[in-house]
Amino acid sequence: MLEHGGMLRQAAARYGRPPEAWLDLSTGLNPRGWPVPRIPAWCWSRLPEDDDGLERVARMHYGVDHILPVAGSQAAIQALPRLRPPSLVAVLDPGYAEHVRAWRHAGHVVRACTADRLDEAVARSDVVVLIHPNNPTGARFPLEQLVAWHARLAARNGWLVVDEAFMDATPAHSLCGQGARPGLIVLRSLGKFFGLAGARVGFVVAHPALLGPLRELLGPWHLSAPARWIAAAALADRAWQETTRQRLRNDGMRLRRLLDRHRLGPTGGCDLFQWICTANAPAVHEALAQRGILIRLFADCPGLRFGLPGRESEWRRLARALTTLDLAPGVRPTWGARRSGHRA
Repeated sequence: MLEHGGMLRQAAARYGRPPEAWLDLSTGLNPRGWPVPRIPAWCWSRLPEDDDGLERVARMHYGVDHILPVAGSQAAIQALPRLRPPSLVAVLDPGYAEHVRAWRHAGHVVRACTADRLDEAVARSDVVVLIHPNNPTGARFPLEQLVAWHARLAARNGWLVVDEAFMDATPAHSLCGQGARPGLIVLRSLGKFFGLAGARVGFVVAHPALLGPLRELLGPWHLSAPARWIAAAALADRAWQETTRQRLRNDGMRLRRLLDRHRLGPTGGCDLFQWICTANAPAVHEALAQRGILIRLFADCPGLRFGLPGRESEWRRLARALTTLDLAPGVRPTWGARRSGHRA
């Protein structure tokens, strides 16, 4: 199994601090997610039904004609490689490592590709996989560039797979509106912006010719009835979404300024997290863990991903911890060239 953020119980055992005493900033999830109301009792006693209205609400939310709900975008990440014959696949690096794992496990030849080499990768690959905005660097690509890359791949029956797990905060940058094009596959998730990671709900936007086989591969009832009910209600709550986008925009800038003040100036990120490329990433990660603050360490890059605090008390706690780091010897960051790596 690959390493991911959110391993709070593991950190609690390692440092001898109970889970409730931690400030977990390791996942990049919205810390003030959609407020889940009481779930109707029938959700627990009936099998999930595809005609319960979720797909209709999802089509309206994402502005698409064809969409498939899945048990988190992770389910699609693992299934999509099984729908192609052996292919040459380029995956953005650094990036979410489950993409690499899934394509390799299905027998494809996978090559890591840095953001500045994507144009070359399109020319020599059957499939190009990227995260947009990228996790963990926050890198973005112009929509016209993505459309052009897709056109070149589709001309030879290739695929462009775009993982938009962190896109809900900035929907104007989404490729969902192009999702009817053959060979373009867009993945969305309710885990990040909506803060509903535990519900395990995601969506695949693609041409019906691909969604049909994917639906057959995943089988019936792969998304629970309570999860479907929660997803439909959250996607329909436009007022909460607009308020949350503004708050995340403000909080993202606040986190960037806070890190800047403590000589941890971000080199990338988005409204939900900030990315810091530093050779001293392990030391900073360890020092904050000793203070009960869990952030995401990328040892291969090397770098750190800071998620957003939620409550004001959590912002103050992070600020105090960063202040003590300024005084601790051997913790100050030193900037170096990024090395490629696969962990995410």
